[in-house]
Amino acid sequence: MQLGNGRITARAGRLAAVVQVFFPGEEGGPAIAGVLSGRVVPSGKLPAEMPASAAGQPSSYLRSRLAAGHSGSTVDPAPLFAFGHGLSYTTFRYEDMVIPAAEIATDGATEISCTIRNTGARAGAEVVQLYLSDPVAQVVRPVRWLAGFARVSLEPGRACRVVFRLHADRTAFHGLAGDRIVEPGEIGVAIGGASDRLPLRGSFTLTGPQRIAGPGRVLDTPVSVRDLPG
Repeated sequence: MQLGNGRITARAGRLAAVVQVFFPGEEGGPAIAGVLSGRVVPSGKLPAEMPASAAGQPSSYLRSRLAAGHSGSTVDPAPLFAFGHGLSYTTFRYEDMVIPAAEIATDGATEISCTIRNTGARAGAEVVQLYLSDPVAQVVRPVRWLAGFARVSLEPGRACRVVFRLHADRTAFHGLAGDRIVEPGEIGVAIGGASDRLPLRGSFTLTGPQRIAGPGRVLDTPVSVRDLPG
């Protein structure tokens, strides 16, 4: 089926799942057979959005609020399958998000943690995704952006604690003057299994002066995973 011409949209509600294969290579056949037969439990996530209509195009999920559907256009850019989407033969539950500090300095860091539990009958892997948002800024920001992720493998009924070490530099953006800055203000936090499936939400506030995040800025979000007792 072709995703770009709207045919998949008409059939999506009647399908148990869709297997997306970009460039499978020589071993693509056995890999696909493994997923379809259940020998392999899939855990891949979409790196791009899949359009819901022929007028929509595969695009970045980094859209502003005004880039959503509105009465001035007949085209709804809402995707059929969002960035980060991906199914499995098991299920996972997100719970107990903790942001220990309500405020951090514009040059500081904090830990954001949550528990992920395999609630299905099969072992599987899940990609835990951390998103940030900046509701008020001096320039237009995306509704949300991916700031960290971790792949965790869990047996049925087992859980683990995922801890993201987030530096304020991960909120940096190019301001009105053209410099990449860290701006004080509220930062939204969301964790889940896809950009449109984020059951855990919270926020913290950046405090202190606006700061330029130069060439030495922090570019990654370290993560640690700890198994929890059964």
